[in-house]
Formats: sequence, structure tokens, C-alpha cells
Amino acid sequence: MGRRAALGQRLRGVSAAAFVGRRQELDTFDAALRGDRFSVLFVHGPGGIGKSALLRRFAERAADAGRTVIRLDGRVLSPTPEAFEAEAGAVLRDERAVLLVDTFEQIQGLEGWLRERFLPRLPVGALVVLAGRTPPDLCWRAEPGWAGVLEVTRLGELGPEEARALVEARGLAAGLREPLLSFAGGNPLALSLGAAVAAADEQAGSRWTPSQDVILTLLDQLVGDLPSPAHRRALDVCAHVHMTTEELLRAALPGDDATALFAWLRRLPFVESSAMGLYPHDVVRELLEADLRWRAPDGYARMHRRVHGHLSLKVRTVPDAEVLAAAAALTFPHRGDPLSARFFTSWRGHGEVQEGPFRDADLDALLQVAGTEGQESADCALFWLRRRSADFRVYRLTRTGEPVAFRAWLRLHAPDKDELATDPIIAAAWAHARATEPLRPGEHIAVSRPWVLPSYRGSSPAMDLIQWRGTGDRVRSQGLAWSYSVRHDPDDCRDFLRQYDFIEVPRRPRVGEIEFGLFAQDWRKMPAQVWLDRLSDLPPLAPHETEAPGQGSLAVLNEEEFHAAVRKALRRLSRPRELAASPLTRTRLVTEDPGPDPAASLRALLVEAVARLGDDPRARKPHRAVEATFLRGSPSQLITAERLGLPFTTYRRHLAAGVQRICADLWRRELYGSAGKL
Repeated sequence: MGRRAALGQRLRGVSAAAFVGRRQELDTFDAALRGDRFSVLFVHGPGGIGKSALLRRFAERAADAGRTVIRLDGRVLSPTPEAFEAEAGAVLRDERAVLLVDTFEQIQGLEGWLRERFLPRLPVGALVVLAGRTPPDLCWRAEPGWAGVLEVTRLGELGPEEARALVEARGLAAGLREPLLSFAGGNPLALSLGAAVAAADEQAGSRWTPSQDVILTLLDQLVGDLPSPAHRRALDVCAHVHMTTEELLRAALPGDDATALFAWLRRLPFVESSAMGLYPHDVVRELLEADLRWRAPDGYARMHRRVHGHLSLKVRTVPDAEVLAAAAALTFPHRGDPLSARFFTSWRGHGEVQEGPFRDADLDALLQVAGTEGQESADCALFWLRRRSADFRVYRLTRTGEPVAFRAWLRLHAPDKDELATDPIIAAAWAHARATEPLRPGEHIAVSRPWVLPSYRGSSPAMDLIQWRGTGDRVRSQGLAWSYSVRHDPDDCRDFLRQYDFIEVPRRPRVGEIEFGLFAQDWRKMPAQVWLDRLSDLPPLAPHETEAPGQGSLAVLNEEEFHAAVRKALRRLSRPRELAASPLTRTRLVTEDPGPDPAASLRALLVEAVARLGDDPRARKPHRAVEATFLRGSPSQLITAERLGLPFTTYRRHLAAGVQRICADLWRRELYGSAGKL
């Protein structure tokens, strides 16, 4: 017996030494023990957050205070009033009793009975603590009598210092602490289990990641059993994306009941709600992601592509005020890519910097920020502000409102001599575009021109917003031939931008004493939707060659060449092999919305153009001539004219007018795309 007591005391001592944090919760409980506060404490939080450990500390403190402690566990208790009262009834007869009920979610059906029948019978001085994954229902708050009697505490993750203290208390080697903290965050169970496994792994080092056994164990504890495969799929989507909405679930899980699944997700204890949607706790998110990629890589890829397709469409179509959030959501699934993780910081925290319109009062701040790059850079900023003030955006610290960065999206059809002479960056971009692929009528180049305080260059919340805004500007622009991004850190970011199909302009421009990197994209050879689709490659953002597959053979035709190709393709509509050889299959017209068969895609576009011609009441005669000639398989134009009952010269005039209209229609689509805004 003495040895048992000694072992029990030793275990209590080790447990107490390993317990960290929760000072506020312990102080609240101590006040209740003294009779200063409530009679019922309801502690709720997700699995693994430390509810059981906290209840053990409560039990020790109650025992040390000379109170009678009754401990129940919902996992082994029959969920009936009779069984509960048989186990816990002593608290109704002892004013110094403390009843601690763990895993209350397993007997949540008794909540109404407890509130209405059992707890009102407590003697003054008795104390009850209920701990479970889900919060109490709203009926408690609806009854005024429970005010001052019931205290509800939501148990969250440990803070950074507390998490570090827990890992240190486990005796983990210093080199293993950072990867474990990065993986587990402030979840006590993940920290404790990860520390135990990592400490036993002699090969573990700074690149430690949890094994599949650790992942499975944590998922069992943190998530538990799920109602159906559809619920698991919904949870996998929620873990993969930044914020989950019902609309996104519907796109990612066709055939499943998105409304019911979204309602289920929002009730999970480890899922939080925000104005933008639902998101899981970080450790649950990473466990689910790792498990699905290991367990069902093909299923993961299918889910990722559906999500990516939905999010890429939103980037191109949402109102301007929502572009930043849409672009951030599009890049979030790539957070596991090491390069992307280096150059996007806001995945690890939100709201430090806010984007807003430029105001007259920001002039001095703009000159001050640009002046950190030299007087010449400040002169460039002032020059463009006087000419293009509407194209400027400002990035301010949320806490103070202080501007830390500015950006202009400069769209140029033909820069004048003052613009070229004043800004070496614009001159370099224009020279590159003219030397590589000159602009066609109606096209323009655009330069993302930032001015950033030194401490916010490279990787920072301000640069996150600038990059996301740049993504939106590029894929939403019509008539964009070349876009250019200016970087202060070209050597550091080259590989990162290469993943996004940027190519560096060989000669780096200098503004004053500072040399900048200038990175270009040719949107005639890489239409916006094609580029967005390429970003869904798995693993996310896998490195590409400098040119996309087939990019070198993409055609950039002038207007005369394009019209000639359309006329020839119309004559070849019924000959797939000849259509496949058309240069149009290698233009933005076709590649913007590619299909498995370029010839079939081109034929569909031509047939659609003929149909659009017929939608114009003023073009009925040209439409009849075009349709009869190219879609009905007439052996000759003479026979076609006879079938239409027209003199041959009249028929030829109508046909030429219709073909010209179709050429002009498709040329506009080649230049400006089928979607997007200036």
C-alpha cells in the first residue's frame, strides 16, 4: 500500500510539473472553491485542447482544499438520468462536494435534464464542472435564473510561451522544438504526443514531421468518428482551403448536400466561424491535409482541382473590393510549398496591413517611402502620381494607419518621351516588349510599380497584398499583352516567380543607385485562364520550365494574319485534320479555354461566332450567307447563291460582310479575352 501511495504521489508530481498555462481557468476554479463565484462551470473546447488535464488539476486543488471529489467520465457512463444520479448523487447530499464530469459530449442528451431537474437540487456550496467538446445550448442563457450561477469557459490553445514551456517540460532536444511547435501550434495533445515520438526518434532533426501513426492517433483524439464519407469529404475541403463557404462546398463536392454539410461543419468544436466562412484549428487542418495526401492522393488531387477551379473563377469575376481575399484564397492551398511559404507571410497571421485608395494627404508619406530608394525614385513616384493618381494604392499598418508601401498599376499603350525619360523601369519594360513581341492594335503593357519601406520589402504582409492585387490585375485585364512586376530582391525571388511563369528581363534597370529586377509575362502566349489552371498542378506549384509546355509554339498573329486564318478555318470547318493545322489553335483565342482537342475547340468557337452573327437583326442576310456556305456543306458558292435565291454578286457581298464581322468579333476576343475587366 505504501508503494502504491508513493507511486501515485510520484505520478501526481510528474503530471503537475508537466502542466503549463491555464492560469485564468485555475483562478476561476479557486474562486468557486472559496464560494466567491458560480455553482456550475461549463468548460468546452475541441479534442486534445487539455480539458481532461485541466479537470485533473481541478480535482487536485479540490482535494487539497478538503473537498469531496466525485469524478465521472461520459465515455463509460450510461446516458440515462438514473445512471447519472446513481454515480453523482452524492453531490446532492454534500455541500462540500465537487463533481467533475469529463467527456460530457458523450452524454450531451442529458443536458436538458441536468439543467431542469438535477442541478437545481444542488446544496449551496457544492460545485459542478462539466467539460465537453461542444458549448452549452442557448437555453441556459434564456433562463434568467442561471445568470451568476453558470460560468461558461471556452478552452483555447496554449499561447506561444506556454506551448514552448510544455515542450521544454517534456525534455525535448532544442533542435526538435521548432519543427514540433510549427506543426502542433498550441494544441497540448499534439505537443505532448509529438514530443514523446520525436524524443524517441534518434534520427529526428530540424526537419522532423509527424509519422502516420502520430497523425492517425491525433485524428482519432481530435476529430473522432465521422457520420459518413460525405462528412469526411466536407472536412477535407475545409482543411484544404482558407475559408469554407456553402458555395465552395457545392463546387468542390458535386452531388453532396452542401447545405447540410456546411451546417454540420459550423457546429464542430474545432471549426471556427468568421465573416468570410469557416476554418478549422491549425493542427486539425494540417493533420487532415497530411492524412488525405497519404491515404488517397488521387482523391486529394481531384478535390484540389475542383477547389482551384472555383477559386480561380472568383479571382476573375468578384467585385474589385473582394479581389485580395479571392487571390489569397487561391494561393492558400500552396502553403506547403517551401518557396511559397517563404514569400507569403499572411497565411500565418491576418490583418497587420490593409490596402486602401490613395488620398491627397498621403503625398508626403509617398515621397518619404519612395525616398528610401533615393531621390530619383521619389521623383518617379511624384511624376506618375501627377499623371495617374487613380492607379495608386496605399498599404497601411492596421494598428497605426501609417503607410508602409505604395503601388501603381501603370497601363501603357505607347509611353511618351517624358515617361520613358523619367522612369528607367518603364523604359526597360517598353524596350523589352517592343524587342520581343511588339504590341498589336488595341493591346497594352502594364507595370506593377511598388515603393516599399526597406523593412517591408521581400517577404512581408505588405508584399503579400501587393502580390495578390497583382494577380487580380493581371488576370482581369483586357487587351493586356505584357505585364511586368518590379522587385527589390530579384536574386532571392527568381525561383519563386519562376513557378508562376515569370521570366526575368535580362538587363536590370537602375533608378539612381538601386538596381531592380523586372519580371515579365506574355499574356498572348499564356492566356489568363490557362495560367490559372496551371497553378493547380500537384504538388501545388511544382516548378515549371521557363516556358509552359507548348508555349514556344503558341502563335501571336497580327490582325491581317489572324483574319486570313479565320477565313481559311471557316472553309475547313468539316475537315478536322486541316483545322488542327490552323495557327488559330495556337492563339489565345483557343488556348484561353483549352479542351482536349484544339481542332474541336476551334470549330466550336467558329460555330459560336456564326451564331452570334445571327443574333444581330441587322446581320440577318450576312448570317444566312455564312451559315449556308460553311455550316450546310454546299458544294459551291454558286449553288449556295441559287439555294438562297440571290444573285451571285449579292450573295458574295453578304458573305463577305458576314465573314468580316466574324473576323472582327474573334479578333476582339483574341485581344481582350472572353472575360475580365480593364
